[in-house]
Amino acid sequence: MHAPERPTPNPHPARLILTLSLAATVGLGIGRFAYALVLPDMREDLGWSYSAAGFMNTINAVGYLVGALVASRLIQRIGWSAAIRGGTLACVAALATCALSGNFVALSLARLVLGLGAAVGFVAGGALAATIAQSQPARANFLLSLFYAGPGIGILASGLIAPFTLQYFGPGSWWIVWWALTLLSVAMTIPLFLIRIESSVRFSEGSHASFAILPVLIYLASYFLFGAGYIAYMTFMIAYVRDGGGGAAAQAAFWSLIGLSAFVTPWAWRGVLALDRGGLATAIILGTNALGAALPILGHSPAWLAVSAVVFGVAFFAVVGSTTAFVRFNYPSEVWPTAIAAMTISFGVGQTLGPIVVGAITDALGSLSYALNVSAGLLALGAVLSLCQRKVGPAKQPVP
Repeated sequence: MHAPERPTPNPHPARLILTLSLAATVGLGIGRFAYALVLPDMREDLGWSYSAAGFMNTINAVGYLVGALVASRLIQRIGWSAAIRGGTLACVAALATCALSGNFVALSLARLVLGLGAAVGFVAGGALAATIAQSQPARANFLLSLFYAGPGIGILASGLIAPFTLQYFGPGSWWIVWWALTLLSVAMTIPLFLIRIESSVRFSEGSHASFAILPVLIYLASYFLFGAGYIAYMTFMIAYVRDGGGGAAAQAAFWSLIGLSAFVTPWAWRGVLALDRGGLATAIILGTNALGAALPILGHSPAWLAVSAVVFGVAFFAVVGSTTAFVRFNYPSEVWPTAIAAMTISFGVGQTLGPIVVGAITDALGSLSYALNVSAGLLALGAVLSLCQRKVGPAKQPVP
């Protein structure tokens, strides 16, 4: 599949990319990550084990994996605008379903659909944002980083809503939180229908052959480990904060710090993302991510948790951006959608296995601290593997 033809230069590419990022805000920032905020209340109200709680993010990741696998063909069939908007609408519908039922099967299906919609919107939006960013080569890395700040907006918003809603309505009010997040997602979806999304696309069957897995196998493995490692932290950290005595204010502050960190990412990592040296940029950022995940092991103190949230959040959002930068450095533009989809699939497999495995470990050993140990270890190993990835080939287009 070929990337979309470069759109006519837009006087406000940053605004356009930020609008596209709302698909990731709804599908990932709210649809996936806000689950951690309601997980403790759902687990207690519905009588779930940690394995069952982890399964809800595993099934979401399965949907995300399937969505990544079919994204390219779906975009080919229905176009870019329909993929981005349709995927986001599917997420909104699934969020409403989470508010309507406490049935395990119904919730599992809703989380599955959330993953599907999020992946399609993310792959389509990310590839399109990369093309728009290339219209201004001098600012390309900065502009592309704006797209990956989208999930941070959702994390910040949900962090300010969920803990206080649960506190106000009391135990068993998780479904009210889902309604609040559904309404928020509806509001965030509207701008996607108010802009013109470029959907002029050229496809060919031969483009798939131009992306070979073997030369980037180490890099894909590191991204797999990132998927498995980060999701454990993002699934169980609110439960860890609460188990340590943190109330609604502490939970909201912790989660909001992760979300706020996303807005620093475009500036904090601009120089690192410009490194055209194989997997070095990803290794640096992923190593920082591992450090952030490891800090809570040292204790429950508010200071440690705050530093952990900031360090983890700043690096977490940049890891995804570094993989897109890697693709842009090493492949011609017509391969970007396929290469980004391959990265997303590797990531998706990792985050499919991560929650349920870590949940099972927690059930067996009786402490969430083990989940954090596993999370940090997987991220650190991913950083080491990224460091071993060499350039696939010369950059096809100049990237500052």
